[in-house]
Amino acid sequence: MAYSRARKRVILMTLCMGLFMAMLDNLVVTTALPTIGADLKSGTSGLQWVVEAYVVVFAALLLTGGTLGDRWGRRPVYLAGLALFTAGSAVCALAQGVDVLVAGRAVQGVGAAALTPGTLSMLRHVFAEPAERAKAIGVYSGVSGGGLVIGPALGGPMVDHFGWASAFWINVPVGVVGLVLGARVLPEVPRSTARSDPAGQITAVLGLGALVLTLIEGPVRGWGHPLVLGGLTVAVVTLACFVAIERRVASPMLDLGVLTSRTAGTVALAGFTVGFGFFGLSVFVTLYLQYVLGWSPTSAGLAMLPATLFTAVTAVLAGRICARLGSRIPLAIGLILLSAGLAGFTLFGADASFTRFGWLMPVLGTGFGMTVSSISIAAMAAVAPAQAGMASATVNMLREVGGAAGVAVMGAVLTARFGAGLRDELPAGGPLDADALVHSVTAGGSTGFGRTDGLAVTIGHSIDSAFVSGLHLALWVGAGALVATAALVLLRMQGPHEDDREVNAAADPRSTAVPQ
Repeated sequence: MAYSRARKRVILMTLCMGLFMAMLDNLVVTTALPTIGADLKSGTSGLQWVVEAYVVVFAALLLTGGTLGDRWGRRPVYLAGLALFTAGSAVCALAQGVDVLVAGRAVQGVGAAALTPGTLSMLRHVFAEPAERAKAIGVYSGVSGGGLVIGPALGGPMVDHFGWASAFWINVPVGVVGLVLGARVLPEVPRSTARSDPAGQITAVLGLGALVLTLIEGPVRGWGHPLVLGGLTVAVVTLACFVAIERRVASPMLDLGVLTSRTAGTVALAGFTVGFGFFGLSVFVTLYLQYVLGWSPTSAGLAMLPATLFTAVTAVLAGRICARLGSRIPLAIGLILLSAGLAGFTLFGADASFTRFGWLMPVLGTGFGMTVSSISIAAMAAVAPAQAGMASATVNMLREVGGAAGVAVMGAVLTARFGAGLRDELPAGGPLDADALVHSVTAGGSTGFGRTDGLAVTIGHSIDSAFVSGLHLALWVGAGALVATAALVLLRMQGPHEDDREVNAAADPRSTAVPQ
């Protein structure tokens, strides 16, 4: 079916509205946590679940959301997901206790997992011509990346002026408009005739949920804690069962052959690494700005606005570049720029100012915009149309898992270097125990997360210096992972014409495997 240019624009705008809300909620709530804790009288553990409930459910159900859309219809699954997300936002805004808030966040996660994968597959259906599709995905990626980056920038002023509930109320009118428009303009996409894979869905949900939960809880509770070890065991066993099931069933929910192909497999890894570096940067640099430099949440959020602007603009431009040159070079450049942005922060210490490091924000925004756009375009180009929902879900799922892994790994590196630095700074046998201070500053204790105002000035300087040292090492880890992935992209990814042949082979019923 051919669509008019006007209807294509309306469809693109409608899909971007739902996607923006889902991406925004990844980070917007973090700026509201102190206010939520005070209003709902919740401790650190309860606040942690306000964040974790959304991330764990979203990541665990993304693959299921993608395959349900492919088999039940992308339009109805998208609309159901948007309705759930909007309802979950209202529940969160009305919550009078942290338990209800956590439940609302979980409902939001279910809705986001249902609506997110279908957006790319519907775009592929509507924008059938490759060059036109690449430009549309560029706009889509700009909205997606902008939602992630603008979360802290938008959350701070909203919480300061309208209260923490405003971070959730903003989703309700947008969701209602999206539902009305979606019911009128979104297309019916041909469904997959493949049989359902209930065993794969169950093991994927359990395995991914346990993996993300373990990565989140490990740095907080310690990697030897029984809950963490139990979660890791469940994740390994269930994901191993998932792989075994997918290799045997006639219609797998995740075609493992796609992940071993040169283009799709490399793109999936790039999605994981971008999540690893970006989420790690967002969490720990935000802490650096607020607790080392002493900025307010609003100021720390507003510092990200240049990155947001460059993300949105660059993603659109990257879509046009990919339409002409393919995704390989833009993706590699984006990864290198992200790596340079992470490494650039290691030039600054506890006395930095925005006038000195502000130039890093356009670098990060440009790199992030190029990567999110190139990854989405390459993922859609590397699979057959029937696998579009699965490919979109896989890339998004790996980004979420990569984000959890980035926070866990970079956090572990930061904490280890932080502790070693404090032990060097504080005299042995003195009145303050270095290990207790590390726990207090990094996990929330008597002084709170990163707060040193109740300590002597010299001790506060020691903590800031040790934290900055740990942050620098953690950022080098993230930068190294991004550079290594850029090299892999240049070595393994194929050009645009080879991508087309790979898709044709995957779509050919006589083909039994994706070409290598």
